[in-house]
Amino acid sequence: MAEVTSLATGRSAALSDQIAAVIPGGVDSPFRSFQEVGGYTLFLSKAEGAYVFDVDGNRYIDFLGAWGPAILGHCPKPVVAACQQAIASGPVFGAPCTLELNMAQALIAAYPVVEKVRFVNSGTEAVMSAVRLARGYTGRDLIVIFEGCYHGHSDSVLASRDHSASAGVPQSVADNTVRVPYNDSPALAKLLAELGQQIAAVLIEPVAGSMGVVPPEAGYLEQVRGLCTKHECLLIMDEVLTGLRLARGGAYELYGVQPDLACFGKALGGGMPIGAYGGPAEIMNALQPVGQVYQAGTFSGNPVTMAGGIETLKLLSEEGVYEHLEARAAQLFDGLRPVIAELSFPVQLQRVGSMFAILFAPHPVRNYQDSLQIDNQRYAKFFHGLLSRGIYMPPSAVDAACVSRAHSREDVDTMIDVCSAVLRAL
Repeated sequence: MAEVTSLATGRSAALSDQIAAVIPGGVDSPFRSFQEVGGYTLFLSKAEGAYVFDVDGNRYIDFLGAWGPAILGHCPKPVVAACQQAIASGPVFGAPCTLELNMAQALIAAYPVVEKVRFVNSGTEAVMSAVRLARGYTGRDLIVIFEGCYHGHSDSVLASRDHSASAGVPQSVADNTVRVPYNDSPALAKLLAELGQQIAAVLIEPVAGSMGVVPPEAGYLEQVRGLCTKHECLLIMDEVLTGLRLARGGAYELYGVQPDLACFGKALGGGMPIGAYGGPAEIMNALQPVGQVYQAGTFSGNPVTMAGGIETLKLLSEEGVYEHLEARAAQLFDGLRPVIAELSFPVQLQRVGSMFAILFAPHPVRNYQDSLQIDNQRYAKFFHGLLSRGIYMPPSAVDAACVSRAHSREDVDTMIDVCSAVLRAL
């Protein structure tokens, strides 16, 4: 059984106070805050393989994975070497480069639904641009999103949980976004029957990663695809989290449902900031300078990011990568189930491939309303119990944790032991 320890993190605490004086909340993204679980954010100094290290010298087995990008583990040597070589020749040109061409060809080969692609700098940019493209291509304004799905922080998509999710979003923008429950095809059918001729696109996470790793129920994505085809609106698949992680061809490969546009990010860059969106040439050619839909970015397709992405796609093509991810994730859940059964704990284990969540909920979570039953306070105690014993998980009760290619059997055994000790302590 894992030894119960309490790691010293005094320097992180001091730095958290200092940074809050110059950066709102002490973070550049609210996800990084420990607001939901309490306490101060750790300051990390290094990441390598399956581990991250804080400024106090503590090592943690990392199941956050930088919120998804670290599918190969941190700092894979071929990716680092390729990025170093690229930056030595110039980190940004403001003009096309061969790495950009090679990366586009590699992504299209991995995700054959995409005939043409545009690179941007984040998943938020990818979704924001795909939504604008859908509106420009169809000449319609309304976008359908699903309660509890997360698509970044652009105005059009911030209303997936609540139309008041953020101040500063004009009501006129929110009014052009319509919500329906996830995993409820009758609700979508009813909405499209009423508003189909006004809807530009249906935007969906094929696996909902921010309300408990909720998979689509059997046949659900096929039904969504059929309804979009029937009502002549585009299906946008937000694969920012699932792309490359569930399979090299993402959720498209796993479920066999073809989107009209797909969005990517996170794992695609091997740790570099990246986003991408793509689809059939007919739709993508609506973008300027060929068509009339505008999208631009000074750092889009920069050589360093492209070099990292190319190497990442190569490494993910190697034999056994996805088998390893599946084996480690399955090992974790197989190890936790007996403990949960023994303690009769209200814990749900939910995963798809290497995405997983440990949810303190009375029943499996299949939609946003179910996710509201998750016990955030109990997760906060669980989170800090793990953290104090050297396990780094998302500081959020609902967001996806991840297994990486770098996690060993021994790493996962340690995770099982620590989780077991913390659950018993709870």
